Amino acid sequence: MIAIIDTAVANISSVANAIERLDLRYVTSSDPEVIARASHVILPGVGHAQACMERLEVLGLPPLLRSLRQPVLGICLGMQILFESTEEGDCEGLGILPGRVEKIRESPGLALPHMGWNTIELIDPSSPLLRGIFSGDRVYFVHSYRTPLSTETRASTSYGETIPAVVSRDNYFGTQFHPERSGPVGLAMLRNFLEL
Repeated sequence: MIAIIDTAVANISSVANAIERLDLRYVTSSDPEVIARASHVILPGVGHAQACMERLEVLGLPPLLRSLRQPVLGICLGMQILFESTEEGDCEGLGILPGRVEKIRESPGLALPHMGWNTIELIDPSSPLLRGIFSGDRVYFVHSYRTPLSTETRASTSYGETIPAVVSRDNYFGTQFHPERSGPVGLAMLRNFLEL
């Protein structure tokens, strides 16, 4: 069973709809026992990092999320809070991945948030999330903050600067874009994740 974490601060319906299109079963839950038993865990994110972390703390989920051994996918804000800290609200993240999330640098002619379709560049095509995905494929972004470039970066995008688009370490994966809103490419990535 796939568990979509219900933080009450994220719109999870689009993620749920995408999983339904893959003909897979899922539950939405904030219950630690349900999440711990899941075969795959998805941490969606829309909104403010500090509010999301505060909600996770209220639910008692950070220690569990740090200890999971099944595949975990953080989407957008869900990816950002996998890192140690964030400039958004100046708060700590889950500390699963190293580094601090910072605001995207302002560039002439580029509005914030970075919103809409953009291409990705594969850095590590061997990543299981990127099976059947190619440099130049387009995915849908909505964000104003970026994670650091690091050895965990598997794909990037360009928006005035190079921004990590896909990250992973061990069983933890993250997409800065919304795969559930990224058409066939995003659906293929979700399928790749759920086949791990």
